[in-house]
Amino acid sequence: MNHEAAATELRELLAHHADPTFADSMQRYFRTPVPALGVGNRAVAVLAYRWVGEHPDLSPADRLAIADRLVEQSKYHEETLAGFALLHRIARRQLGGELFDRARTWLDLHVTNWAQCDDLCLKLLYPYFLGALDEIPRTREWLDGGLWARRAANVAVVKFVRRRVGKEVYELPTTHVFGNCTALMSDEEFYVQKGVGWLLKVTAREHPDAVKEYLTTWHPRMRRDTFRYALEGMGADDRRALMALGGGART
Repeated sequence: MNHEAAATELRELLAHHADPTFADSMQRYFRTPVPALGVGNRAVAVLAYRWVGEHPDLSPADRLAIADRLVEQSKYHEETLAGFALLHRIARRQLGGELFDRARTWLDLHVTNWAQCDDLCLKLLYPYFLGALDEIPRTREWLDGGLWARRAANVAVVKFVRRRVGKEVYELPTTHVFGNCTALMSDEEFYVQKGVGWLLKVTAREHPDAVKEYLTTWHPRMRRDTFRYALEGMGADDRRALMALGGGART
């Protein structure tokens, strides 16, 4: 399999389904312009799955190499998503630590918006971690990375705050959650702060008392929107009590 030719074939397939009107409408979801073909997320995945089905001899290594070319040479948003989709169905059982390492490279160098970051985290790293729970703590290495690595440090673990995996229940330690959020407390990037709020919001549903104590302690240093996003996971009485503290000091 010629990996470069395969990547080119997939790019052409995506381009064939381009919809400029839809590409324009997509821009409302982003704070800055995103080069896009106008192919919906679901349609990108279906095209990638169908293409893989037409090439049954592809090995996991082949698929990873083709995904690499799509992501690293991407000109359009959907090309990156297609690279991730190529790996979705083999992430849990057929890919190892090479996927984790590649994800860090993609986050630091090639992911360019929140949707790509979250697609990588929730549709590719999520199934990977289901088969490699011991790798989850390594996401803390991303706290000192680029913008999207820092966001991913929280988004990639948000589904593991409490998650049944087979016959067992995995719980992300609250020390991991609060360590991440404290490390990123002063981060000025909007999307990093959204990730902090999201992780606290989900954790509040499972550990309300711990999150209440954390927010009570740290609210003077938190951004107001991060603080209020975290409150969405709290009960009404706790929300009112925490809002009475001032609702986060930084705007």
